[in-house]
Amino acid sequence: MTDVEENVPLKDPGDAESGPCKPETSGPTREDKSSSKDPSYVLSVTGLIDTVNDVSKLSSKIGMNHDFHMEEKVLPPSSLEGRVKETMHNAFWDHLKEQLLATPPDFSCALELLKEIKEILLSLLLPRQNRLRSEIEEALDMDLLKQEAENGALNVPHLSKYILNMMTLLCAPVRDEAVQKLENITDPVRLLRGIFQVLGLMKMDMVNYTIQSLQPQLQEHSIQYERAKFQELLNKQPSLLAHTTRWLTRAAADLSTPLPSCPDAPDAPSTTCPSPSEAASGPEPPSPTMVLSQGFLNLLLWDPEDEAFPETLLMDRAWLQELEAQLCQLTVLASVLVVASSFSGSILFGSPPFVDKLKRITKALMEEFKSRPEEEAMLTVSEQVSQEIHQSLKNMGLAALSSDNTASLIGQLQNIAKKENCVRSVIDQRIHLFLKCCLVLGVQRSLLDLPGGLTLIEAELAELGQKFINLTHHNQQVFGPYYTEILKTLIPPAQALETEVGSL
Repeated sequence: MTDVEENVPLKDPGDAESGPCKPETSGPTREDKSSSKDPSYVLSVTGLIDTVNDVSKLSSKIGMNHDFHMEEKVLPPSSLEGRVKETMHNAFWDHLKEQLLATPPDFSCALELLKEIKEILLSLLLPRQNRLRSEIEEALDMDLLKQEAENGALNVPHLSKYILNMMTLLCAPVRDEAVQKLENITDPVRLLRGIFQVLGLMKMDMVNYTIQSLQPQLQEHSIQYERAKFQELLNKQPSLLAHTTRWLTRAAADLSTPLPSCPDAPDAPSTTCPSPSEAASGPEPPSPTMVLSQGFLNLLLWDPEDEAFPETLLMDRAWLQELEAQLCQLTVLASVLVVASSFSGSILFGSPPFVDKLKRITKALMEEFKSRPEEEAMLTVSEQVSQEIHQSLKNMGLAALSSDNTASLIGQLQNIAKKENCVRSVIDQRIHLFLKCCLVLGVQRSLLDLPGGLTLIEAELAELGQKFINLTHHNQQVFGPYYTEILKTLIPPAQALETEVGSL
């Protein structure tokens, strides 16, 4: 079985009796091809995680990721589990072949396979597709097929052809090519094996279609369930919001402290996001929106040794750490590209294929950060990037870098490993500013006026920004009422009542 990679929004099913609804990619659509050290606190937090995770982990993940989809697990062929699975599958199909070639043929395995295929076909139907359901039940009547098998008259090729025709009607257009390839297979065992594999993909398509259809309900269920369970624990442990309160207090204080600048770097970033609420900034206190946005940004810089993580975000901590790691990678990637462009010239960096290749090389080499000190890994990055620039300049007939420039390029790239590196600091500030703007303006509007150094990673920033928004939005929907009450104590009443967090 292969992975299900496609997950495109589905079309409405249409009239079931006029024909099957054909999924665009993943479901039915159309027929036509057109902490603190306090033990009680620790126990409460542990209870929160254990109680909520069992039900809401998947639904909240679906709610936060509109592109969420299930995938068939693919085992590495070299793994023991993968080899065992492949051996067992081959043994089954070899046994089926032996049975069909026997004299007289033995159809016992074929009947079991046809029974499972029938169940899969029926599972792909929508509730209103009664005509097709009756047709499949009649064509694959297991009692009748069993009688035919006992009399040696089971026509496997004919049944396979019928199944292929039905798959053509029910599959997503993205599966059409796979189904058409099956039509060219004459060996009955190979054909049945191919049918079974493609049906597995179609079944996963239906699962993803169902997930998409139920996403609003799953999201609402997750919100209500998480909030109810948290409230139960809060009733037993009134101090359960202590860390959350400190988190928001720190965010409010941070807003009064300007970001440090790096005067040696060109085009140092502004420290404010051009939003309506900030346009009239001055001595006035920050709004709840600004405080909460700053708080979420601070989570991306959280010290792993700091146990006072906000109670309301404990279940999202792993996802926040993933976003933090992705942000760090983008900071290094953009810094490498900025330094490389300063040595390559506009002609070379004006070539999208070159930039894409340099990004692929850098991303691949950055994987070594997981197993090697960043300083050592950046040495490999600097040498590889330098060689790529040298070769590309040569291929385009441009002047190659001098030995001094090459040494300077390698040195500057290596220095990116230091977090205090000026280029890296500026890029880091700009990405955080971008994420802050995403929370206020949305991803698309924030992408309209990217500062220098970020335009080369626009696609990666869009992905990061959307993930960050999805996570923060879900958390606000769950815990908005608690945040509103806390912020009322941090911000003057008139300002605090301006916007309730739960409605952000």
